[in-house]
Amino acid sequence: MKAEHYQHGAKEKLGILLVNLGSPEKPTASALRRYLGEFLWDPRVVEAPRWLWWLALHGLILRLRPRRSARAYAKVWTDQGSPLIATSVLQARAVEKRLHQRFRGNLLVDLAMRYGKPSVRSSLESLRRAGARRVLVLPMYPQYSATTTASVFDEVTDVLSSWRWLPDLRFINHYHDHPKYIAALASSIRSHWQKHSRGQLLIFSFHGIPQRYFDNGDPYFCHCQKTARLVAEKLELAGHEWKLVFQSRFGREPWLQPYCDKTLAALPAQGVKSVDIICPGFSADCLETLEEVDIDNRKVFIDAGGEHYQYIPALNASEVHIEALCEVLSAHMFGWPETMPDWDAGKCAIAEKLSRERALKMGAKK
Repeated sequence: MKAEHYQHGAKEKLGILLVNLGSPEKPTASALRRYLGEFLWDPRVVEAPRWLWWLALHGLILRLRPRRSARAYAKVWTDQGSPLIATSVLQARAVEKRLHQRFRGNLLVDLAMRYGKPSVRSSLESLRRAGARRVLVLPMYPQYSATTTASVFDEVTDVLSSWRWLPDLRFINHYHDHPKYIAALASSIRSHWQKHSRGQLLIFSFHGIPQRYFDNGDPYFCHCQKTARLVAEKLELAGHEWKLVFQSRFGREPWLQPYCDKTLAALPAQGVKSVDIICPGFSADCLETLEEVDIDNRKVFIDAGGEHYQYIPALNASEVHIEALCEVLSAHMFGWPETMPDWDAGKCAIAEKLSRERALKMGAKK
């Protein structure tokens, strides 16, 4: 462990770490090879014997997939770089601004990506250097899954295992049914319908996981079902007016069903010619929403005879989303000094100064 010097009277702060999945640094095959190598080697993502998966990953997948994925990323790349990273930065800034207003400052908000940069390690180190003695981690995945949320927990605890002086730590597992989150989704859909024509069917598309993971106890499928049901109820939709599907399957084993692409291909023959589709599991638009859902799956539906296809953007850095995130965070910050009504920055500064003076008199190092 690295040597760390405790400083008497140092100003303590509350640190909030927002963590999303991540993105390659560039839409190139070499950048995708590094990114996918880290992502797909995570045992939370691919539950398979390590030796066998290593052979498949390095012998086949990382030889073929990076070039294809790079072409997909190039379709959605922006002047600011990865859309996921650019939006996540805006989210972090907006959350920090709003929480500063609510809790009178003295808190920090940082951003990390589970894979790629900025890393969880570098962001936690940054919070530590800034004096964060209390840390709240929010994985930006509303619905819990071991493949996402638990992987963030693994990385956070792996980093902290090398620290001598641990911060108070709180970790948010999910917010799939939080009233503000549900209200934000419903508001976004209503707003979209007010600006555009409404389709015959509203489709909720969530990222899939292998059926085997759900069978072994992952609650993700149930969380997705509840999110969609609550939003549909908020919008007062009848059962035939909405549908839930799962996208982004990989490999040959069965994943959660119904599959998004197969459902879209079948709908026109059933008389559904216009659809609206939203991806509530993604807190920010990314490759899976902008390229897979808005481009590839649009083509699937239109080629099958569909006539009108609308993608409803992720909540991104919208006002209603930032408010929802701050409500989720605030509930988990309760009881920490910065959130209490009688917290006084001036009194804290005096106490910190007195603490340092006493320590120096007793022979503490400057």
